[in-house]
Amino acid sequence: MKAKPAKSLLLAYYGDDFTGSTDVMESLARAGLRTVLFLRPPTPKQLAKYPGLRAFGIAGGSRTMSPAQMQRELPPAFRALKASGAAFIHYKTCSTFDSSPTVGSIGKAIELGRRVFGNGITPLVVGVPVLGRHVVFGNLFARSGLDAEPVRLDRHPTMSRHPVTPMDEADIRRHLARQTNLPIELVDVLKLATARNTRPNVVELTDARQASAIVLFDTLVETDLPIIGRLISSQRPFSGQLFCAGSSGVEYALVAHWRETGKIAHTAIADQRPATTREQIITVSGSCSPVTDRQIGLAVKNCFVEIACDTGLLADPNGTKEAIADALSRARPALDEGRNIIFQTARGPTDPRREKFARAAKRCSGQTRAERSATAGETLGRGLALILEEALRITSGRHAIVCGGDSSTVVARALGVEALEYIAPVAPGGPLCRVHAPGRIAHDCEIVFKGGQVGRDSFFLDLVGKDAK
Repeated sequence: MKAKPAKSLLLAYYGDDFTGSTDVMESLARAGLRTVLFLRPPTPKQLAKYPGLRAFGIAGGSRTMSPAQMQRELPPAFRALKASGAAFIHYKTCSTFDSSPTVGSIGKAIELGRRVFGNGITPLVVGVPVLGRHVVFGNLFARSGLDAEPVRLDRHPTMSRHPVTPMDEADIRRHLARQTNLPIELVDVLKLATARNTRPNVVELTDARQASAIVLFDTLVETDLPIIGRLISSQRPFSGQLFCAGSSGVEYALVAHWRETGKIAHTAIADQRPATTREQIITVSGSCSPVTDRQIGLAVKNCFVEIACDTGLLADPNGTKEAIADALSRARPALDEGRNIIFQTARGPTDPRREKFARAAKRCSGQTRAERSATAGETLGRGLALILEEALRITSGRHAIVCGGDSSTVVARALGVEALEYIAPVAPGGPLCRVHAPGRIAHDCEIVFKGGQVGRDSFFLDLVGKDAK
């Protein structure tokens, strides 16, 4: 007998990478909505294990996929989301919108989603003010760190030089138009101001002649969110489902609207204090972000131990075992002493080991450069997972950090993670999570999976409750 969808589900989403998926989970859980993040489409039996569930996500990896790979991956995931009966369905993108026509195409993902959910208006929210992402007149601005000034994305020190999907266009409409022929409309900050005290629908605000466009919403400040949430909600068919796209700004907007209308309580859950621990922390980092570089540098100056991995060997299927053994051998004294350790594959975008990674990628399987690079990234990520798993076994540790959006996806899957639940905040977009990995070492561990640009420079020190020297 076919299981009935849960009537209490407000929202279900597919995340195009792992760390972005935890960001959505955090935004919902902190609003008091029980949310579980799965690594694969959950069965009704798996959903039933979490009573009181109001939302769930699927942590995917489409940000690094070709359109052909997305064609295979996304339709089954979208059908699973549809079967859940959730009122709002969200294809979650990175808040820096990094994508291209050939890798992680957001346009292709939206087209595939519309085939499952229909061709009505598709709301698109990218800005997330709490994460330092702002959209103004369709242009995306992002901070290079929580303490930095927002810059236009095509001038961003990291995203403009992304190794796979460099962002050379800040105008989201122009960037997205390279990936899809669907019409794209904009509700800008001036139209949002008009909508603040009136009740226009989205079509009236955009002057769209057809109710089938992708509609991008400017998102400058927090007070824009409840307006955007109201406009999104107004597009949902009666007792039906609405397909949306964009960053966790979708959830922040909907939550703000639900609070204003009394659908959920104004108060968030009680654990708003940042998470800290005195227990040993094992970190693996596949990030080459300058933000992570600064975070590691400050941590090492304050008693963390740094182990620089041989990135070229780790990314080479024929050298992975050697690289793992070497890293663990050098780390063993610090592991035995209970020290906090960071295994890293790069210190910033200029680290010469990136060239070694590129050379290893040339020897990997794949028809295109992007596919070979993705294969090398998978190999490197699995290597980091084996390092982390062995370090946890040696120390009997229960606390870990994984840095890097693409790396986190691979590491989590290699650790056998079935699902995650939010525990407490650490940095916006990088919460502390409880891991469900039945039968594996990582089961019941507390792990932070964070994107390379997430967190202040003091990220590691904040987690251990230590002030920088």
